[in-house]
Amino acid sequence: MRTRLLPLLIILMAGVLLALGFPLAVSLAAAEQQRVVVDRIDDTARVAALAQFVSESRSGAQERRTMLEAELTRYYEVYGVRAGVFYRDNGVMARAPEGWSVPEEGPARQSFEEALLGRRSGDPEQVWPWQNGRLIVDSPVVRDGDVVAVVVTDSPTGQMRSRILHGWLIIAAGEVAAMLLAVGAAIRLTGWVLRPVRVLDAATHDIATGRMNSRVAAAGGPPELRRLASSFNEMADNVEDVLEQQRAFVADASHQLRNPLAALLLRIELLGLELPEGNEEIASVRTEGKRLAQVLDDLLDLALAEHAAADLRLTDIGEVAAERVAAWRALAEEKGVRLTEHRAAVTAWADPIALSSALDAVIDNALKFTPAGEEVTVTVARNGTTSKIVINDGGPGLTDDELARIGDRFWRSNRHQNIKGSGLGLSITRALLAAGGGSIAYEHGEPRGLRVTLSVPRSSPTA
Repeated sequence: MRTRLLPLLIILMAGVLLALGFPLAVSLAAAEQQRVVVDRIDDTARVAALAQFVSESRSGAQERRTMLEAELTRYYEVYGVRAGVFYRDNGVMARAPEGWSVPEEGPARQSFEEALLGRRSGDPEQVWPWQNGRLIVDSPVVRDGDVVAVVVTDSPTGQMRSRILHGWLIIAAGEVAAMLLAVGAAIRLTGWVLRPVRVLDAATHDIATGRMNSRVAAAGGPPELRRLASSFNEMADNVEDVLEQQRAFVADASHQLRNPLAALLLRIELLGLELPEGNEEIASVRTEGKRLAQVLDDLLDLALAEHAAADLRLTDIGEVAAERVAAWRALAEEKGVRLTEHRAAVTAWADPIALSSALDAVIDNALKFTPAGEEVTVTVARNGTTSKIVINDGGPGLTDDELARIGDRFWRSNRHQNIKGSGLGLSITRALLAAGGGSIAYEHGEPRGLRVTLSVPRSSPTA
């Protein structure tokens, strides 16, 4: 969830910063140009006043024109701005530098024509830092209500564009700094929001794998998630109570039924002594009674496995596997099945007794379904943070649908109903492994059969 929420927040914040930064950059450029234009307007107005004074003077006109030219020359030398006063017929009153004139076409000519009509030229088009443009500002020289000449200034824009670019760099630096702060805030925000979700996910996983005492600490995060954590804890308490009652009922029922069943089997044996030897009915009753006794024993084992806490210790998995293979080899030889092991020096944190019982159930199941002449292999290996015991049998295997149901209580494949079993052995195995943080998995064997993998953690549960 964090990989989805964090980019979304970052993109949203970047969009907000760009939405604020772009108009700010445009307004900065416009303000810089407007400042230059205002300065040029003031300068043209002053030059227009001087030019009007020159045009109104009849005596000493040449002297005043010379003074005006000297003024424009100093203006050009100091500021680099070309300036001139031109008559309506394009004649020159004064100008600097020498030889400069109004272009015959383009924006400069259009501004000049507007000034001849008695209007000061409008604001020129915006010049951006990547453009090598110039600013043209015109002002009419009016005498007796008539425009007799026009003051034209042609300003370079290098310094203005440099100031705009510098301002943009400052804005960009501010945007980057704000973006870094926003990313940091987004990371903290997502961590604060999702921390209870991660804790809740871990607790859910623990409960799903059999650690029913796992709970969520309802601290931190939004109020809604804290309430969700409290509700989850209440739900987990109720589920644990229900499961505890179920386990207690199964254990009590199994225990209470064993004595009447034992008495019943004894009476069946006594009754069998009164009947002719080989009576099929009494043999069938005796078989079903023994099967019922096995089911009760398995139910009691399952209830104890789900209830008892695991005695975890650092265990040599290879040694445990070798011991159980040796214990089952006599039965395998009796059935004509080869039982082999591939041992390795692998350790893990497990309850040796529970792991031995789980191995017994899986190996027993493998030998039941493997025909004579085939092989059952037990392989011990390590895989990252877990140690694994893999049992491959040479039986007929299971279909995909059957693989999805294997391990359910009392479930047995319809194709194997004639083989002895209660359907609880693998359920007991799963409960024994889950108590110590382990797991059991099933998949198709190669080239046939069933592959069962027992996994136990290599690290201490307190690490």
